[in-house]
Amino acid sequence: MTPAPAVPAGTLITVAPTGAETAKADVPALPVSVEEIVAAARSCEAVGASVVHLHVRDGQARPTLDLGHVGELVAAVREATALVVQLSSGGAVTDPLPERVAVLEAAPDAASLTLGTVNFGDDVFSNPWGLIVELHTQMQARGIVPEYEVFDLGQLATLARLLDRHGLPHGGHVHVDLVMGVPGGMPGTTAALAACVAEVRSTLPAGTTFAATGVGRTSLPVMLAALSAGGHLRVGMEDTLTYAPGEPVRDNTQLVARAAGLAQIAQRPPLTPDQARTLLGIAPAGGAGTGTTPSPTDTGGAP
Repeated sequence: MTPAPAVPAGTLITVAPTGAETAKADVPALPVSVEEIVAAARSCEAVGASVVHLHVRDGQARPTLDLGHVGELVAAVREATALVVQLSSGGAVTDPLPERVAVLEAAPDAASLTLGTVNFGDDVFSNPWGLIVELHTQMQARGIVPEYEVFDLGQLATLARLLDRHGLPHGGHVHVDLVMGVPGGMPGTTAALAACVAEVRSTLPAGTTFAATGVGRTSLPVMLAALSAGGHLRVGMEDTLTYAPGEPVRDNTQLVARAAGLAQIAQRPPLTPDQARTLLGIAPAGGAGTGTTPSPTDTGGAP
């Protein structure tokens, strides 16, 4: 019998503070400006986050992939924190595919890479095979570490095919985020998570790690299931706007603090940003938090 993999000593906590689907007018607490997102990142780092997953808004709080806005936010977060800066390459569901690839020019530490097209509420989140390959190979060439976003079990087979045909990602480590509870994707249940974990461990390279994102009301059960299976966590107002029944989320820090508390209870305390970089195969920060920048809805959820 194959021995069970060792449980990681700590928990990587990613915060997704903004997203592209929720309007600021509907959720005033949602951080959308550079200043608001930087403040959220700093306070989330203080309570246990080690990675920040960034969507970008323009001066009217609308989602944008404009490289000027994207580069400004990446630089500001790097200057103010030591967090691993992970850009979304998913953008909004309506964004053109070439613009989603172009965000890599902002040279983040990491970027999301979604492994298949999925119904996304009433919309379609398009991720054809050609885009998947282009993002993977562009990240290899640019020294950017991908986080592979999985909305359904079959997308893990796509990842196995991608790695077989195009090689390991930059840094050599494979890290998957299971996005659960999106209408049109897999449910946010223990059974669904267990099926994905079994597939990760049987078909992907040894040492592959996973995190889980529970959208909306699935946030808490998915966190508990992921921790019990040796996984990592992603939380934030991109994915969850209700802290408890009838209680809106106050801010992203509240969500990260809860995740960090559960990680402590599981005796797998939050990883620091430096530990997260080691886990993910990302080079040490060149100037994060030091004032220098290195060179080069509840029905929503997370491209």
